[in-house]
Amino acid sequence: MQQDKVLILDFGSQYTQLIARRVRELNIYCEIHPYNNPPKNQEDFKAVLLSGSPNSVRGENVLHPDLSEIRGKKPLLTVCYGAQYLAHFSGGQVAPSNTREYGRANLSFIKSNEIFFSKIAEGSQVWMSHSDTIKQLPENGVLLASTADVTNAAYKIEGEETYGIQFHPEVYHSTDGKQLLENFLVKIAKVAQTWTPDSFVESTVKALQDKVGKDKVVLGLSGGVDSTVAAVLLNKAIGKNLYCIFVNNGLLRKNEFESVLEQYKGMGLNVKGVDASKRFLDALAGITDPEKKRKAIGNAFIEVFDDEAHQIKDVTWLAQGTIYPDVIESVSVNGGPSATIKSHHNVGGLPDYMKLKIVEPLRMIFKDEVRRVGASMGIDPELLGRHPFPGPGLGIRILGDITAEKVRILQEVDAVFINGLKEDGLYNSVWQAGAMLLPVNSVGVMGDERTYEKVVALRAVESTDGMTADWVNLPYEFLQKTSNKIINQVKGVNRVVYDISSKPPATIEWE
Repeated sequence: MQQDKVLILDFGSQYTQLIARRVRELNIYCEIHPYNNPPKNQEDFKAVLLSGSPNSVRGENVLHPDLSEIRGKKPLLTVCYGAQYLAHFSGGQVAPSNTREYGRANLSFIKSNEIFFSKIAEGSQVWMSHSDTIKQLPENGVLLASTADVTNAAYKIEGEETYGIQFHPEVYHSTDGKQLLENFLVKIAKVAQTWTPDSFVESTVKALQDKVGKDKVVLGLSGGVDSTVAAVLLNKAIGKNLYCIFVNNGLLRKNEFESVLEQYKGMGLNVKGVDASKRFLDALAGITDPEKKRKAIGNAFIEVFDDEAHQIKDVTWLAQGTIYPDVIESVSVNGGPSATIKSHHNVGGLPDYMKLKIVEPLRMIFKDEVRRVGASMGIDPELLGRHPFPGPGLGIRILGDITAEKVRILQEVDAVFINGLKEDGLYNSVWQAGAMLLPVNSVGVMGDERTYEKVVALRAVESTDGMTADWVNLPYEFLQKTSNKIINQVKGVNRVVYDISSKPPATIEWE
């Protein structure tokens, strides 16, 4: 089925990814591209959105998009910087606001009988995040909405399907933001809401068959949701030509190598287990820098796959479970202006010596979408409900250098924590949980003896896709019981702390 598509031009806003998620929630397919490198096939997109930006339209480094193929030709919604850009360079005026306009606001005026604000009443809460404000609307601009402090909170261009809004409809705090996006995309742009898990499976299987043909594909399974769903999709597309490899990198959870291999039995997947734990630990010896650790782990993965691929006659492709947040955080949204946060071990290409081509069936979807796709294919709900686990494993949860003894300690701590969440019925109310081994020792007392042992931090967050996350307020009784178990059962640990940081400003992992 041919999907209607929406284009989001990114000007570097921290919220651009949220725009994409809100659009996807409407069962509409969208893509993010940098403002200065739009897709060649712009005619394939039924509507366009311009994101916000940390830049100012009044500054020296103005971000100038080429709207010649868009404005007046397609429905266009401009958000924050986009709305200011449209005003400033189309006969309006943008000036510094007296105070930074950031946070909650309420619509105090909405133009009546306007389809853009259908089902949205005055008083609706919106989220502002800007230091400039639109003082004068652009040529042919018609005021649609105001707040107490922002006169020109929303406008349209007479004679065009072009709209500008100063607030951010994509964030949770804009209570009718999803409705506004639906009004624009469905009622004004007439975009079909046909982007569903079933349609994704259908189109992806066909695309994989067209791309891969009768070639052989090798895939690294991790036991997690992403690689599992990618494997089942590929298995649907190419069957016996898919060769799955599960690598023990020595940084997995306790007993995970054996349990994951057992888990895949009966799923119809051709899986081989490879114990490369010594190879990874040797590659990590003495490395303390987080980025260097990620690179070392990624390089070791590539080497292992290269070795294994050579044992499969005529293998052509390497499949990966890369998902959209991995791409966004690693390469700044297709090379756009957004800031790189961290690298991911499965993003960024292969070295020249490895002759395999990459296939990434999940590259354009978010974590919650991956789970829905998996459910539509009948994958075990318990497997789909597994918490995300980082590709580098415990390697980025051990701060500082990595040794076999530190891995043992963290595996034991992690097992107590995760098993405790399951036993107390808390596991499914947490999006991701794990333990961090800190590079500090603390003084303790056990019996009559003084100890000087490791500190571990427990981390549990709630999220939808990992782009933002809040720490989970686990019951004190649970934390007390878990702390006691860890200190009493795990040799080498005498102190347990709980991380109450949200993302942003922190990240979910500590490295």
